[in-house]
Amino acid sequence: MTRLGHGLAGLPDHTDVLVVGLGVTGAGVALDAAARGLHVVAVDAHDVAFGTSRWSSKLVHGGLRYLARMQVGVARESAVERGILMETTAPHLTRAMPMLLPLMSSVSRPQAGIARAGFAAGDLLRRVAGTDVDTLPRPRRISRAEVLTLAPGLRDAGLRGGLLSWDGQLEDDARLVTCLARTAVAEGASVRTRVRVLETTGTGALLRDELTGETRAVTARAVVNATGVWAGDLVDVRLRPSRGTHLVLGAGTLPGLAAAVTVPVPGETNRFVFLLPQSDGRVFVGLTDEPAPGPVPDVPEPTETEIGFLLDVVAAAFDRPLRRSDVVGAYAGLRPLLDVARPDARPDDRPGTRPGGRPGRGTADLSRQHAVLTSGTGPCPVVTVVGGKLTTYRRMAEDAVDATGLGAGRCRTRDLPLLGAAPRAELARLEQPSHLVRRYGTEAAYVLDDARAVTGLSEAELLAPAAPHLPVTLADLVFGVTHEGALDVDDLLDRRTRVGLVSADRELARPLAERALALVHAD
Repeated sequence: MTRLGHGLAGLPDHTDVLVVGLGVTGAGVALDAAARGLHVVAVDAHDVAFGTSRWSSKLVHGGLRYLARMQVGVARESAVERGILMETTAPHLTRAMPMLLPLMSSVSRPQAGIARAGFAAGDLLRRVAGTDVDTLPRPRRISRAEVLTLAPGLRDAGLRGGLLSWDGQLEDDARLVTCLARTAVAEGASVRTRVRVLETTGTGALLRDELTGETRAVTARAVVNATGVWAGDLVDVRLRPSRGTHLVLGAGTLPGLAAAVTVPVPGETNRFVFLLPQSDGRVFVGLTDEPAPGPVPDVPEPTETEIGFLLDVVAAAFDRPLRRSDVVGAYAGLRPLLDVARPDARPDDRPGTRPGGRPGRGTADLSRQHAVLTSGTGPCPVVTVVGGKLTTYRRMAEDAVDATGLGAGRCRTRDLPLLGAAPRAELARLEQPSHLVRRYGTEAAYVLDDARAVTGLSEAELLAPAAPHLPVTLADLVFGVTHEGALDVDDLLDRRTRVGLVSADRELARPLAERALALVHAD
């Protein structure tokens, strides 16, 4: 059964690979190793997608901004992995998003020329990666009228057209992680939440069931530390976490926005803020790149300085004044970056805040290239994977499993569709409700059938939205409990769905989540 579990009950005492952490990297490692025929146990002290993986921009990024920093290898890797996600492994969770750079008066003609060259280079990366033009169209220059059609609220004074490119958008980052974990189970992995690794032992690790307090030693041939910003809790690795903050603007704040808008940061040559329209009419605004020293919190919090900075940059590009009250939600994630700065970093790129209160760029100089480190003594090496990005999780996982030295078969994940994946033409022919297809792909009918069998309720009751503007349904939430390992309201609203990004929506949906839990556990 492709169901996620929790706790130590029934977990084997020995495995080939013990994966610690169930973010996108850990779930990817579990899938890669299991698909190669290795016996896999994957655990997380909290829940799937509990950490950084659910705090992203919800993009499948092709690496254009890394080209601007001359990180060509990272950019190419991103473009390749974007194509794999969008065309093979997860077409049901991804779609093309138009990305608009308005040529406003703040963008000089030389800067526009550099941007056009960058977009052309990005399109070359798309072709090198083998991504079809039907998946991601070519970039082009568009007229002033077209710009205002895509982004009606832009200030038109001095506007001389725009540059339109395309990137990938995720339906939901936490949904990708959950889908990866369930696919790993389908390949034979044992995936458990609420299991904490207390220490590695040289022959495996000591685990604790966070629900019962039970402890147990599990032996393994290799341990993969995929705990992200918490990696230093298991091994001696030096990280410099970077906080990326996003805002959620209420529906109607910027009506008619039909493309992601790239807004240059005043006074900077290569810094931008992105406005990312969502299917529910809301807009995500991000993102910052701030050093986050000190203890790592379970849930990072955006600062008012970062919120103000993002609002100020956006407000300079739109006619409508943006106020703090337009922000209906805000979230922050910590990137697990190795503490190695670029050798050409300028003195003013040190961590901290720039004069005038603008966020600094210390962590912006750390490469987004991932690193795989091997440590530990005894027959069980500990492989730690840090850095990287959500888009490149698959390659990170491949490198980590290779580093275990277990001599397993070749990596299969490049050509292995996740549960629910299918060609876009096939997805378009599915007759289930569109919101279920966008979240579950070809499993949409199964989700509805499962909810009907468990609850005995009618289809109309199961598909009624939690609120007029909240498409999450009882069918979604029941499936979250029965197949996706959700144990409580937080699991359902903060990780199986993205309702929790807006606290007011969370309270509206809470009764439905509680009802789903009660229905499943009625017996």
